[in-house]
Amino acid sequence: MAAKVEPFWKRKTLAQLDQDEWESLCDGCGLCCLQKLEDEDDGSVYYTRIACKLLDLKTCRCTDYPNRRQSVPDCIQLTPAQADQFQWLPPTCGYRLVAEGKDLLPWHPLVCGDPEAVHKAGISQSGKMLSENSVSEDDWEEHLIFRAG
Repeated sequence: MAAKVEPFWKRKTLAQLDQDEWESLCDGCGLCCLQKLEDEDDGSVYYTRIACKLLDLKTCRCTDYPNRRQSVPDCIQLTPAQADQFQWLPPTCGYRLVAEGKDLLPWHPLVCGDPEAVHKAGISQSGKMLSENSVSEDDWEEHLIFRAG
């Protein structure tokens, strides 16, 4: 009888992941692509339902992922070296969970095999977002959905 092999995210450090493994930690929720506002008084970060202009509002995927930084220069490219800074990511994020030594959640595509599970579980904002091109930046505060942390 063969021994059960632990999934790569449990047996490897973030630095040991190859590019495909790293990318597969993304659950497809799109929350990292929502515009965020920072409270100047206490530094708290609040997510809005205002999505980056490149985010597909239904699938929660970037419409130009390979070239996104040309169109959106301030797009943050997550890397294993930044793991100590992942607290701004939602607590459900695969990158953050693995960086914190936690397991992926049951609806994560790597766990359940269903890339739509993140939407079915209500984790993503699919169908609830607005494009940043349709809302004045002055009005973003009216669209807060949760505080990071």
